[in-house]
Amino acid sequence: MQRTDFTKELTIIGLTGSIGMGKTTTANMFQSAGVPVFDSDAMVHRMQAPGGEALPHIEAEFHGVVQKGVLDRLALGELVFKEQKKLERLQNIIYPLLHERRRNFFAHALRKGKDIVLVDVPLLFETGGDQAVDLVIVVDAPLDVQRERVLSRIGMTEEKFQNILSKQLPNQEKVHRADFVIDTSHGKEAAQQQVEHILATIRQGLKNE
Repeated sequence: MQRTDFTKELTIIGLTGSIGMGKTTTANMFQSAGVPVFDSDAMVHRMQAPGGEALPHIEAEFHGVVQKGVLDRLALGELVFKEQKKLERLQNIIYPLLHERRRNFFAHALRKGKDIVLVDVPLLFETGGDQAVDLVIVVDAPLDVQRERVLSRIGMTEEKFQNILSKQLPNQEKVHRADFVIDTSHGKEAAQQQVEHILATIRQGLKNE
């Protein structure tokens, strides 16, 4: 993730955390508080959907994973999660497109008069994206809570869960590198209070600049 000159007018929050830590729920809380949110995972999903701009490139690079204009996400996942080089080839397709979408998001936020935006990036630290944001918020929860959340997802297995974790920094390392940490293990109301406190702190900091 790269920073562009015009985004100097924005305070960019990077939201991250390991799988099952509650990023989406937390991002929705920021959005409800008036902070525009760029959901990287959701954007990638749209780019890979029928008619999405990434689909022709994926079809050309990974023969057989696109049938009649529809991506077989399971087949693609099996390919890239087992071979690092194939994962890197997929990332080389996705990341430039994602960067352009993010630029458009920042420009739109500025036109709307926003001064704070949030980008939800699961692999923020792993991809060096923390260097392109002003503040990092990490969502956190105990391992048993995380495992219960993840394994309750349709199609998820312990093997898949461990495979995903192996490609992510340990969440405790992310916590140590964060500017703010939100504990999502005590319910939505407690998380909401943390979001409100963090936003108030950030806004006060902007006033004092």
